[in-house]
Amino acid sequence: MSSQNAESIRARFEAAGQGHVFRFWDELPEASRSSLLAQAEEIDLNELGNLAAKLAAGGSDDGPALEGLEPAPYIPHPRHGGDAEEWAEARRLGEEAIRAGRVAAFTVAGGQGTRLGYDGPKGTLPVTPVKKKTLFHVFAEKIQAAERRYAARIPWFIMTSHANHAATVAAFEDAGFYGLSADRVSFFTQGRMPAVGRDGKILLEAKDTIAMSPDGHGGSLRALVRSGAVDKMREAGVDTLSYFQVDNPLVRCVDPVFIGFHLRAGSEMSSKMIPKAYPDEKVGHFCRKDGKTVVIEYSDMPADMQRERDADGQLRFVAGSIAIHVLDVGFVARVGGGEAGSELPFHRAEKKIPFVGTDGEVIKPEAPNGIKFEMFVFDALPFAKNAVIIETLREDDFSPVKNAEGKDSPQTAVEDQLRQFSRWALAVGVELPVDDTGLPSFAFEVSPLFADSGEAFAERWAALAEKPVVKEGTVLEV
Repeated sequence: MSSQNAESIRARFEAAGQGHVFRFWDELPEASRSSLLAQAEEIDLNELGNLAAKLAAGGSDDGPALEGLEPAPYIPHPRHGGDAEEWAEARRLGEEAIRAGRVAAFTVAGGQGTRLGYDGPKGTLPVTPVKKKTLFHVFAEKIQAAERRYAARIPWFIMTSHANHAATVAAFEDAGFYGLSADRVSFFTQGRMPAVGRDGKILLEAKDTIAMSPDGHGGSLRALVRSGAVDKMREAGVDTLSYFQVDNPLVRCVDPVFIGFHLRAGSEMSSKMIPKAYPDEKVGHFCRKDGKTVVIEYSDMPADMQRERDADGQLRFVAGSIAIHVLDVGFVARVGGGEAGSELPFHRAEKKIPFVGTDGEVIKPEAPNGIKFEMFVFDALPFAKNAVIIETLREDDFSPVKNAEGKDSPQTAVEDQLRQFSRWALAVGVELPVDDTGLPSFAFEVSPLFADSGEAFAERWAALAEKPVVKEGTVLEV
């Protein structure tokens, strides 16, 4: 970068009251200066100034207003009273769209496996019971299975982070893109926001490093636009995007029924829900407020409201959000492009953020000292026309890997996969010992390329001339 450009950037930061970012400039080597300038160029100082005034310097994030909040309506699953013919029609519409090449998959995969005690991108975490396939491998096989079933081309867009981008791309390259065509997989990095102190001043984590953090899963929408991914989709004839997060091995990456309901309603953003397992389950709540669909986080909804019951004794706010959506590409372009009136709000998160003091020494605070800004993808729902929510079955679509042990851990994800495989096998007459939760007494595995649903399993099993014995270590593959 030329010295003229460097001076221009420094002058802009000085004018915005953030000149301290370059406090140690004179003692930095050339490589460190270049790195610091590159970080500085990522920052929209006007946006940051507005956020600092609103949420940092004397401001606050008061959370959502709860007055007039009502449970959001949803389309029930046929098992719970939904119209089977309506679901069949939705499947037909969704399958038609997939065959026509209108659908792409989108995975939010910026996380590291640190909380799980795993050193690497979360998507490279081994999760299957026998072959220990990674999350990315499982998703790739599900997408490949859909491509084969519908004779379709399904592009896959993967949002990484600055921390894991290179390792993620390398994992795909080393694995031969898990059997997918490399030209159908696109990677791009998530945006970042600087952390600030309560005075709104940008924090430095080192003399040449701004304290930056990902801008939240809501930032995925503007990353899709800024990276050129939306343009790629439009060039390929894609108008429908299947959104899911990287930590859920059970997710149906390309669900024709869900896509069909979305298209039938002319929806700009649709969502899946599961009924909460218990009143205090830590999931967001789908609600209606002022005629719009919103998600209220469990941390923002009072406990007594979460526990409210209707006249039938059922939980009133029962629809739990599981971060699975279908998005219209034009809607992504509008919201992600920051069109006036459609901008996602930022939220503040108070954190303990190590920072460099005026003497150049790193200070590790014992209490929250700074603020990070992030966006939530579900905040796009109020801007969406004809938002649709459909019920899905937890056992078919949701087993996140969030914790190293206990609930929502790699172990529970393996067990939930085994329960799913066992249901499919038992339904076609396979003799299989299971406990009262449906967990088999031994580990086996079903590749999505063999079957990715109970219906597909029944078809493949019926077509086998010689039925294999399902036992410890059995893997049903292509």
